[in-house]
Formats: sequence, C-alpha cells, structure tokens
Amino acid sequence: MTDVISLTGLVKTFGRGSAATRALDGLDLSVAPGEVHALLGPNGAGKSTTLRILLSLLRPDAGEVRLFGRDARRDAVALHRRLAYVPGDVALWPDLSGGQVLAMLAKLRGRTIDADRAAKRMAELLERFDLDPGKKGRAYSKGNRQKVMLVAAFASEAELLVLDEPTTGLDPLMEAEFRACLRQEKARGRTVLLSSHILSEVEEVCDRVSIVRRGRVAESGTLAELRHLTRTLVSAELQRLPEGFEDFAGFDGPHQVQVTELGAAAGGGVRVECSVDTEHLSALMVLLGTQGVRSMTSRPPTLEELFLRHYADPGRGLAEDDAARESETTAA
Repeated sequence: MTDVISLTGLVKTFGRGSAATRALDGLDLSVAPGEVHALLGPNGAGKSTTLRILLSLLRPDAGEVRLFGRDARRDAVALHRRLAYVPGDVALWPDLSGGQVLAMLAKLRGRTIDADRAAKRMAELLERFDLDPGKKGRAYSKGNRQKVMLVAAFASEAELLVLDEPTTGLDPLMEAEFRACLRQEKARGRTVLLSSHILSEVEEVCDRVSIVRRGRVAESGTLAELRHLTRTLVSAELQRLPEGFEDFAGFDGPHQVQVTELGAAAGGGVRVECSVDTEHLSALMVLLGTQGVRSMTSRPPTLEELFLRHYADPGRGLAEDDAARESETTAA
C-alpha cells in the first residue's frame, strides 16, 4: 500500500557560510494511510521546516517529497485539495468574521458533501470548540484563532490532516476536545501528521511516533516498539540489598541505580530504584526476590522519558553532541 507521506533524505539549510543553520540533515519519514503519526521534538528540531517542505511552502536543498505517491511540488495544486493544514500560529483577516473565514475556506476547497450535511457538521464543531463565528478576526484571542482553523480542518473531507502544534493557545478543556475530535477522525480512517511537543497529547492519540533530533529522525515506531528498545523502570523495597546488586549486568553504569536506606519508622531495609535492559528484567526480578521483597513495581517508560533519552545522555552533554555532529559533517 502506498504511503500517504513519503519524505526521503530531506536537507534544508538557512543562511550561508559560517552563519548557516542546517535545519534538516537527511530526514526520512513515512506515514501510512489511516495512521495518526506524531512528529515529536522541541522547538528548533526541524518539525515545522519539515511540514513547510511537505506543503511546498519551502523548497528543500536535497531529498524527495511525495504525497499520495505523487511529487508533492509538481502536483501541489491537485494534492492540496486532498489535505487540510493547521499552523501553530494562525493569522486571520482582521475584517472578516470567523464564520466568513470558514465559509471562504470551504468554498476554496470545493464542496465534497451535500450542503445540509456540511452545515450540520460545521454547527457541531462550532459548539464543541465553543467558538463564536460572528466575531471579527481582530477580536479573536490566539486560542480562538486556532479554533477557527481547527474547525475548518475537521469540517473538511480532506484525506490528510497536517497539524503543526495545533493546540497552541487552547485551554485544557479545548485540548481535550481536540483529542476527542482526533480520535473520531482516526476512526473514520483519515490520515493525520501531528507535530507536537505536548507528550501527553501524542501518547493518547497517536499510532506511531517519530522523534526528531537536530534535523533527523532519531527513532520511529509505535509506542510499544519504542518502549521495547529502551529500559524498564523498577522500584522495590527489600529487607536488605542483594550482594553485588550494583554490578548487575542489566545496568548501564551507576547512574542507572539509586539505593535509599529506610528508617526504623518505615520498617528498615532499603528502597532500590533502577532502570534495566528488557532482556535482563527476569533475572533482576529473581535477584530482588531473594531478599525479602515488601513491594515492587515495574513499568515501561513514558513518552517523555523516551523523548529525553535522545536529549539527555548522562555521559555526554548536548554541547559535546553538537561538536561531534559538526565534526562529522565537516569530515564528510
């Protein structure tokens, strides 16, 4: 089955000479039909640049961009009829009302459903997002401007939704409504590419995640697959610490282990907190079980912990990582 989105080897540099900034450095990304795919990374990671190239708003220095199996730039006009885009910072025409903006965007897209159904859908979304369509663009807050574009996107029959930090400016209730709408669109089979740094949002609604670091996809997969590639977090209270515990093979250095002596009020003993390779988890359970376990919990890492894995290497600072990457680029 042809991917809805296929990005291969994207490179984009802004500026020249020593002041040049490489925003994308060989980024690869694929999104399958009916998938909600998150592009996750902090500001400056290259997420928005990727989406602007996808939409032909920027031209890449190198690489290939395909939408629905077609060249995204050459066939942009036809392809854009099949997608809806919500930017992270929405600007509206100041003298047009929200309703007029929505009507104009719908007219530009072209009607794909009957008028009664379209009107019902629009009314439902206006109510769900608590948006007054009679106000002028200049009177809208940042959050309400965002709502206008979200309503326009969800009201469309676009096959692909491209959402760049779409909940910027929304309050928690509206964020929850956005996630509910996204789940409904997913159930309808629509494809979504969601750029975000809100980890809880991604964890709740996305099928797959691509972690972007310094212009490249550092890791990509389902949450279950990503968690399998990382470490399990274990916390236990024991009567005593097993002999040689800190040298256990599944630990990656002393920073992975924390041991706390418990006072008499807590019944004495020790509390251990550690992260362990998945393949060594069973052996760790056996080792801890020999020392009078009072309580034990183990859990997979959260998406936040997976994300920080790529941005907080205990043995290497980010400045060192940047220097090494610059050296690699120069050598190449």
